Amino acid sequence: MFKYLGKIAIIFSIIFAISFNFLTPVLALGGLQPPLNKPAPEFTLPTNTGDGDISLRDYRGKWVVLYFYPQDFTPGCTIEAKRFQQDLPKYKAINTEIIGVSVDDVNSHQDFCDEEGLKFPLLADTEGKISKNYGSWLSGRSLRHTYIINPNGILVAQFLGVRPAIHSQEILATLEQLQKT
Repeated sequence: MFKYLGKIAIIFSIIFAISFNFLTPVLALGGLQPPLNKPAPEFTLPTNTGDGDISLRDYRGKWVVLYFYPQDFTPGCTIEAKRFQQDLPKYKAINTEIIGVSVDDVNSHQDFCDEEGLKFPLLADTEGKISKNYGSWLSGRSLRHTYIINPNGILVAQFLGVRPAIHSQEILATLEQLQKT
């Protein structure tokens, strides 16, 4: 009888863990993640595009890929940004905007965009406030996390632990699925 009690305890532990994960927001490296299928945390940050500040509300009616990255000019961040740029016409064709966020300042973002030929905005979250709101902050840097926000401002997908070389293709595939529903 005791050998069955151990198995039953394990099964109940697994069921509890699974149900607990569905009922609470996800805690990941970087902090508490914003909940899916709820309004995305609003933001307003300075950008390198010469448009002053950019806000999430500026993009109502469009899909938004909001990606956080550690630092301009680093290898992984450069690969990720260049892949997004390479696929930018595909994103535009499906009513989707790319927005990058890091703690670098506007001047660094401008230099990065000029050197790499990037044609999408990078936002300067120099104090980390927005990175923290999205659970993408660790040791003074934004983490490599990405969020998809639908045209109504609802957070519909998140990607933690991104692989820069294939990430843009993953996002495009996810957007294709999300836009079908």
